[in-house]
Amino acid sequence: MKAHDGIYLDGAWRPAAGRDVIEVVDPVGEQVIARVPAGDAVDVDAAVRAARAALPGWAATPPAERAARLTALRDVLAARKDEIAETVTAELGSPLAFSQAVHAAVPIAVAGSYAELAATHPFEEKVGNSTVFQEPIGVVGAITPWNYPLHQIVAKVAPALAAGCTVVLKPAEDTPLTAQLFAEAVHEAGVPAGVLNLVTGLGAVAGQALVEHPGVDLVSFTGSTAVGRRIAATAGAAVKKVALELGGKSANVILPSADLARAVNVGVANVMSNSGQTCSAWTRMLVHRDRYDEAVELAAAAAAKYADRIGPVVNAAQRDRVRGYIEKGVAEGARLVAGGAESPREQGYFVSPTVFADVTPGMAIAQEEIFGPVLSVLRYEDEEDALRIANGTVYGLAGAVWAGDEAEAVAFARRMETGQVDINGGRFNPLAPFGGYKQSGVGRELGAHGLAEYLQTKSLQF
Repeated sequence: MKAHDGIYLDGAWRPAAGRDVIEVVDPVGEQVIARVPAGDAVDVDAAVRAARAALPGWAATPPAERAARLTALRDVLAARKDEIAETVTAELGSPLAFSQAVHAAVPIAVAGSYAELAATHPFEEKVGNSTVFQEPIGVVGAITPWNYPLHQIVAKVAPALAAGCTVVLKPAEDTPLTAQLFAEAVHEAGVPAGVLNLVTGLGAVAGQALVEHPGVDLVSFTGSTAVGRRIAATAGAAVKKVALELGGKSANVILPSADLARAVNVGVANVMSNSGQTCSAWTRMLVHRDRYDEAVELAAAAAAKYADRIGPVVNAAQRDRVRGYIEKGVAEGARLVAGGAESPREQGYFVSPTVFADVTPGMAIAQEEIFGPVLSVLRYEDEEDALRIANGTVYGLAGAVWAGDEAEAVAFARRMETGQVDINGGRFNPLAPFGGYKQSGVGRELGAHGLAEYLQTKSLQF
């Protein structure tokens, strides 16, 4: 597994000022597979200076040329899709088939969508006697998570480049190899030096330095709500814009008229996907009391099929965190119907696909983000009760509604306090805005709404 021993700065790989290293561990074999630099505040400062120097030229580059570079980036990523999948599998532990179908394929589609938007977006418009311009916000500090390492990078960097911004990228320390591969792709695509700069490092060091740096105009962060709060507070002191995609505890609401078997099976698959390490996962399944027992039986059977299908979670700390929540669920009085806290394998950071029944809305497993393959099944009395439960957390990132009549499902979804809802198993759309209500974040990613986060508006009156 190739790893660079430097940071990507101003178009070249250069030695890091920070002397520490980050060890990349394979979650399956629990072995160190690579080492990368742990960049520090000096490295971040150099990266921000490079981004600021490159900003005037990139911002003045015609949108058609920015679109051409993004098209080239999409093509490079497509040509290296097998390498991307293998890299994600090595450092995240994702099964190779899932890495190919999701971790590699989705970012390629997103990069292509921003190539098209860069070429077609109306950066200038007439409004009465004014001309309104949309201009790049400036230097972007992008801090990305490990759970979808390339998708989250592309979802931030591609719209930033389309807008004319320059970027300093600080990826998660668990998955830096995918970020290095992305920097190689940007270089190969002919993006000018300094437009993208990559600093691998720890969040408490490199990430904090990036948030605090006065040369950064926007911080785009995906991760936990707790860290998002700290970033927002720091950025707020400098009146610096933030885009935050944070935690979730999404509700999968199965109305009485729904196809129960399909709704349950798809719901379980959604929770087990990526070993449960998905912020938008439907981790609360809400079922009417009259069909509750049947749903629990279906969910337990469905979860058992994933025992040998899902990979490990990313590291030992995450494994222990998820197991701790399973133990807490049992202690709170929930009924374990599939899985449990016991390790399913002797080696690797594996957690058993787990389903809890008899979960009440106030339990920790129904309120807090677990970020593992754990599903809570809750009973509701009527539609108003279902809505109360669905909206009864601090989160509002995603969700699902199932009903025999689509209009019935839409009517319920419109009352949910959440940013994205799938109706009867609606497919992922890379052009639809993604982001949350309440403590699930600020701003949107993907599509035209994602591009708008990286633009600021100026009007000229005539």
